[in-house]
Amino acid sequence: MIAPIEQEIVGLLKHGDKKAITLLYENYADTLLGVISKLIPDEDLAQDVLQESFIKVWKKSKSYDPSKAKLFTWLYRISYNTAIDKIRSTSNKDSKEVQIEISNVYNITAKGLNQDVMDIKKHLKSLDSKYQIVLHALFFEGMTQQEASEELDIPLGTIKSRLKIGLRELKKIYDPE
Repeated sequence: MIAPIEQEIVGLLKHGDKKAITLLYENYADTLLGVISKLIPDEDLAQDVLQESFIKVWKKSKSYDPSKAKLFTWLYRISYNTAIDKIRSTSNKDSKEVQIEISNVYNITAKGLNQDVMDIKKHLKSLDSKYQIVLHALFFEGMTQQEASEELDIPLGTIKSRLKIGLRELKKIYDPE
């Protein structure tokens, strides 16, 4: 049986009523912060992740389906995944360092461009549409993986997998050996 407060929150979410966020925060914030804090011990960062989670909940509120998951389960998944994304993005930012001395960005000449790969859009069309969509968003629309995930409503992990597979398929076209 669904608790009356949960029914009220779900109804408010479906109608885009901002009171839903207040009720969600009052009823679930402490528990979700506990979940996030187990993954992210930094209290300030955990609070930021909680805030990001509630923003995602609000943006995705109309897509919540009570027949697929309980409200808490849905909130838990969003918070957990947001925490994992934050951990990954933080570790990626920390591990990347620009090394200008060994950069070849300014050393590309016309001879360095392979004319065979200039038709990438044509070859992209030979891929399965699920890979085309991701590659197009990332390379031709300039989206980050996180932005593509949100815009296309595809989980971040799926975006990364489709990118990897799509690039592998393109490599088979350009480098068949």
